[in-house]
Amino acid sequence: MRIRLGPKTLPGVQRKQNPKEKHLRPKIDAQCELEFPIARLALTQAYYAKYQAISKILDATPEIVALAHGDLEHALEQVARAQLPTCERSVYTSDNVLRILLVQVIEGLSLRETVVRIDDSPALRRFTRLHGKPMMDFTTLCKLENAIRPATWKQINQRLARYAVRAERITGDALRLDTTAVETNIHWPTDSSLLWDSYRVLARWIEQARELDPALVGPGRLHPRRAKREALSIARKAGKRGPDAEALKPLYRSLLGRVEGICDWALGIAQGLRQRIESGRYSEWKCVTAQALEEEITASHALARRVVDQAQRRVLRGETVPNDEKLFSLFEPHTELLKRGKNIEFGHMIQLQQGKEKFITDYAVYEKKPFEPALLEPALASHRALFGADPAQLTADKGYYESMEALRRLEKRIDMVSIAKKETRTAAETTREHDPLFRHAQAFRAGIEGTISFLKRVLRLGRCFNKGWDHFVATVGMTVSAHNLIVLARY
Repeated sequence: MRIRLGPKTLPGVQRKQNPKEKHLRPKIDAQCELEFPIARLALTQAYYAKYQAISKILDATPEIVALAHGDLEHALEQVARAQLPTCERSVYTSDNVLRILLVQVIEGLSLRETVVRIDDSPALRRFTRLHGKPMMDFTTLCKLENAIRPATWKQINQRLARYAVRAERITGDALRLDTTAVETNIHWPTDSSLLWDSYRVLARWIEQARELDPALVGPGRLHPRRAKREALSIARKAGKRGPDAEALKPLYRSLLGRVEGICDWALGIAQGLRQRIESGRYSEWKCVTAQALEEEITASHALARRVVDQAQRRVLRGETVPNDEKLFSLFEPHTELLKRGKNIEFGHMIQLQQGKEKFITDYAVYEKKPFEPALLEPALASHRALFGADPAQLTADKGYYESMEALRRLEKRIDMVSIAKKETRTAAETTREHDPLFRHAQAFRAGIEGTISFLKRVLRLGRCFNKGWDHFVATVGMTVSAHNLIVLARY
């Protein structure tokens, strides 16, 4: 039995609006249903008390929902048209979507697991304010998540920080910095695997073009199984220590010839599609499909050519290709190779700045690995914008060290600058780093390592599963915002 307070409505359908309100999208559904008691187990109550505290914080900062609403309004209209064509309003509000995304991060779940968990939990339905509404499917949730821009998540975190300062939850006495790598969702890149990726992606687009316009593509045959066997043969032989590079060259030549052939074929198809679109050969629906295909084939062809070029240079000509010129994935072409000691990671560098209360006051995501000492001044400027003054204590690891002169300039403004020197130390520099205050500050710096571990291990920030650079940056922002809400909910 379904009970609502207010006008009678059908399940999952809201009342019709006044014609003047027809184009307004709701931010929050203020009308709540009757609440029923949750489990009485003390552990369960403590677990969901965290969500109650987060809910109070969100209610105390309505500008956060307003920011998300600016990005979600159009996406919610599309959802309403697609799923409920007879409704004049979307079943879901921006507040619902924001809270669902926070649950996904806090619980460390995938999109599929998130919709199942919330759909089956009365307490999480209460937190997300879905109540008796039908839970959205994971594809809808994915579209709505991707609608929130990276800049919006940045602004959301700034609003949270300002709220925390107003409520005296955080102080600006100390600042610690650190960088870490977040991986993109790619396989380990080798020349053979990238060549195989190039072949199968172009083959997929060619098959779709054949369905659209068989005469344009022609009767030519694709050979994906042969290309895959050749790539696997290279991988198996390259994995053995016996064969040298010369033994692999004939296999590479065969695979490269196959990929170059499909590149030329795909480029001819893209040019043919463009010509037929311009001449008006297609109907309106076919024209839209052909334009999308032409764009996909052109983009994939450009990436495949880069893969062919770097494989020829590295394998056949024996050149050393700089990492800046390499392509590590066709699906995440923005991926960068990051060397941190002996570890090699594929993703992007992020910087976190944090105070004593473990609240991440600001973050930054870098498409190219930055020079860490150059990040100190922007971080201090961000700190001053939030707290109105420089911190009394600044601490970071050796990566932020540039020179003793730079440290002395900072010490004129900041009481304690705890950044260890990289090179050999003089007696005075050794005395400086053995000072109890310096060591205490370094112990404080180590606390940010725990935050990084929590972000990666619990909130799943170790690897970003969203595709594209913008969604990568947005995922980092969403995770940092969820982390900060958890921190504030503890007080």
